Amino acid sequence: MSLLIGELFRRNAEVVPERVAASLGEETLTHRQLDGAANRLARALRELGVSAGDRVVAWTDSGLDVLPLFAAAAKLGAVYAPINAHYGAEEAVDVVRLASPRIVIADTAHAEPASVVAKQAGVSELAHIGGGPGPGVDLSLACLGCDEAALPPPEIPETAPHVLFFTSGSTGKPKGVVLSHRANFLRSYQGVFRDAPEISVCMFPLFHMGGFTLALAAWQTRGEIALVGAATAEELLETVQRRRANRIYCIPAVWARVLEADPQRWDTSSLKEVDTGTSATPIELVRALKQRFPGSATRIYYGSTEVGAATTLPDADVLRKPGSVGPASPGVDLRLAEDGEILVRSDYLFDGYWENPQATGACLRDGWFHSGDLGALDDEGYLSIVGRKQELIRSGGESFAPSEVEGVLASHPAVAEVAVVGLPDPKWGEIVCAVVVARQGEAPTLAQLQQHCEARLARFKKPRRLELVSALPRTAATGQVQRTLIVEQIATR
Repeated sequence: MSLLIGELFRRNAEVVPERVAASLGEETLTHRQLDGAANRLARALRELGVSAGDRVVAWTDSGLDVLPLFAAAAKLGAVYAPINAHYGAEEAVDVVRLASPRIVIADTAHAEPASVVAKQAGVSELAHIGGGPGPGVDLSLACLGCDEAALPPPEIPETAPHVLFFTSGSTGKPKGVVLSHRANFLRSYQGVFRDAPEISVCMFPLFHMGGFTLALAAWQTRGEIALVGAATAEELLETVQRRRANRIYCIPAVWARVLEADPQRWDTSSLKEVDTGTSATPIELVRALKQRFPGSATRIYYGSTEVGAATTLPDADVLRKPGSVGPASPGVDLRLAEDGEILVRSDYLFDGYWENPQATGACLRDGWFHSGDLGALDDEGYLSIVGRKQELIRSGGESFAPSEVEGVLASHPAVAEVAVVGLPDPKWGEIVCAVVVARQGEAPTLAQLQQHCEARLARFKKPRRLELVSALPRTAATGQVQRTLIVEQIATR
């Protein structure tokens, strides 16, 4: 039996038809409704010429009507390709042209620009969802006469492409990450022994890999994905209370917002799993989660669109292993290259970058994904993220190594230790931030450090921000400074 994602919807509809599969605010969609709507949409798309292997580009905001579209593509064996809802038309053209889709589907908010984008990208078929006005075929109307009975599974192998997620690398040009049905099934499978179906609150928008991975993981338990309109503390906590959610995953910056909210306003006692990740997570955040959500488990994940969850730090270790992202996840092989680069191998790696063999060959070699991240392993095999292999700061169109600035700042008499990181900035791209451990009795100012750099560094290399800290986070095994963790700590303040 092949691991095809479309079959997941059919089976859930057969076994738990009236259980809620998805929610947004007061709206809900049962497993029967989700599967039936997907079957109708699949038939409508087939009438428009969509077949196995075709790319289906979706330019939409998050909404319950997006989920049947995602399921319909899987049932046809078509490749679902969501694009960022915040793109402007010019950005969207490049991505759509890269995908070379059979059809572009937009919601009401994107319907008008989508017609311009489709024309410029050379896509002749255009449709929209949501029931409002717009160019192209109204899929809401096209589905009215379609049968909601189950479709036969598409005649494709489980290794066929299922989704195409777009990500930008160091060049800023979009790359399409190809994930197969098999990869997504294995990434989201949670085994057969669970106390209850997962009801998971999703902070991610539905053009992000994280949103669909969380949804598939919940559906693998015959549970529910609870969407939010925006990842504010109020919406997330209100959704936990309304849906009696037992799981929520947030990146550290979003957890910081949640932890600032009044804990008395919402009942979050239903939560059993309070997860986080992206790379490294400050121990202060973990302690705060433990205090705020007593009785819940916290896990920390490290991974990417290309690899899924490469490592998982279980609840039993989150306080014992501060700064770590855990050992390799089940089914994952993990090792470090000679230069410390993190290499990952598993059955649920991506298949490569769409129509980009050069980029694929650069990072996927002999079955190992070369992450570009630098790591350190302790004596128990637990990974810590040290930084990036090509750790350059890009500010005002110029690129330079942090070590250049650190070497100058370290010679200031008030500086005991220093690490330099780049912080995102809308004007400059990144700004230089000096993170300083001051010598006893000293308190250097930003102006003093900038003056110290005068005639030694170019203007764009001078620090524009100063953070005074008591200690720099370092890996336990090697004592290397964890730049990634420094950036996350600053972002959560």
